[in-house]
Amino acid sequence: MTSRSKEKVAAAFKKLFRSSEKRDNDGAGPSGSPARRGIFRRHRDGVVPAETAASLPSSPTGNSLAKKKDGASDIRERAAAVRTRRLMKELKEIQRLQENRPDPVFTVELVNDNLFEWHVRLHQIDPESDLAADLRELNIPNILLHLIFPENFPFAPPFMRVIEPRIEKGFVMEGGAICMELLTPRGWASAYTVEAVVMQFAASVVKGQGRVARAPPRSSREFSRRRAEEAFRSLVKTHDKYGWVTPSLSDG
Repeated sequence: MTSRSKEKVAAAFKKLFRSSEKRDNDGAGPSGSPARRGIFRRHRDGVVPAETAASLPSSPTGNSLAKKKDGASDIRERAAAVRTRRLMKELKEIQRLQENRPDPVFTVELVNDNLFEWHVRLHQIDPESDLAADLRELNIPNILLHLIFPENFPFAPPFMRVIEPRIEKGFVMEGGAICMELLTPRGWASAYTVEAVVMQFAASVVKGQGRVARAPPRSSREFSRRRAEEAFRSLVKTHDKYGWVTPSLSDG
């Protein structure tokens, strides 16, 4: 090999060495290169690589919590709209029947103009019953019922009780609460109307041999709304535990 050829070979080796050194400094070398060591060092220090961070679940943000609250509000608003539409429809239909019949079976009036609280006056029951005879004898024109419609009506039953007169037996309990399966969560169906509830009560109070109480109550607490609610809650718990069994007539 001539001296000129030797010089060309030496120059080629120097060029190759400089190119390899440059690639190592730029981070294109093996995993031990400075650039790669910097990436892993930042990871150990708590800086997560972008590709890893993208796969981690994000924590709840203020926007997501706000969306959940808005969703709950929307559900409540829709439920309130359903209850209002249903009661308005039923009230108009009952009022229409009242206007077209000279002797309606029952009439309805709102309590303090509250659509969700009604007074229902039952004017007619079985005229051959002892209860009807008591009403005629005591000159009592009707049985006054109090209905309260919950927020989730018509998917839950109204709470109904007798206000006056004070009735014994007839499946009427303390405080005027009514022992009737239709009024319990298990016995209720959203298709039931107020008319169906009132007519069922009219049949049940006669079937249970209800009578107008003649003796004064032992205490005013016995026939209050609070006492009625307590008696009804106890009734629901009993039927949830043992199932629905119609009480004997002697139990009222």
